[in-house]
Amino acid sequence: MRPATRVLPKAMIPVVDRPVIQYVVEEAVSAGVSEIVLVIDDRPGDPVLRHFVEGKPIPGLQHVTFHDVRQDHPQGLGDAVARAADVVAGRPFLCLLSDMFPVPGFSFARRMVEAFDGRALVAVREVAGELLDRYGIVEVSAPPVGDLVEIKGAVEKPGADSAPSNLGLVGRYVFPSTIFDAIAAVDPGHGGEVQLTDAINRLAAQEGATGLLVGESLLDIGVPAGLLEATAAVGLARDDLAPAFRAWLKKMLGV
Repeated sequence: MRPATRVLPKAMIPVVDRPVIQYVVEEAVSAGVSEIVLVIDDRPGDPVLRHFVEGKPIPGLQHVTFHDVRQDHPQGLGDAVARAADVVAGRPFLCLLSDMFPVPGFSFARRMVEAFDGRALVAVREVAGELLDRYGIVEVSAPPVGDLVEIKGAVEKPGADSAPSNLGLVGRYVFPSTIFDAIAAVDPGHGGEVQLTDAINRLAAQEGATGLLVGESLLDIGVPAGLLEATAAVGLARDDLAPAFRAWLKKMLGV
């Protein structure tokens, strides 16, 4: 998403008329969450995100408590999650990445809360072979049962030659507090960063873990095509926008 993300944090990229982080917060609230922790990059640009945290109450979110913790420089997703340990204070928690955008009408957070059994629960979907070097990939121990699958391990960006399956991690998790011990125990991995995938691998080996199959209803707004898909999905879902937007699309497509 460069050069846009050089001047605007990815979490603040607008999808129609709201920053993507607001959609993520609303997804969490729909699952019963009333306390939100935002891990903020302290590099230039994130004062915009801090304004979101510290600004006026957002309609529908007046009773939500916001915390922000700082990551002074990028050291990997595992390190970012670890920054929330003191606020989480021993509780299980949802972890939602802002660059994965649910199609309107879906709340994966709610389904994940329902399916959580005390072990790590991670959202996964099938990944094409040429993309296996772009995702954390899980190793399964049994065929899926409904939309759930047992996981015994995970590896960060393995590539097609060494991937243990074709199921990739897609930015939605429910973790027990033991994830923080797992993060603390892993060494820097792929790219020299503290990888959350490596901590999931460790936790799965110790306690077991579960995957929730999410299909194609989670869009990657971290790439231009995904942002276009998300914008179109919101435009077609909103009553105030859909009639005119649908008519324009038909005209553009000649249908």
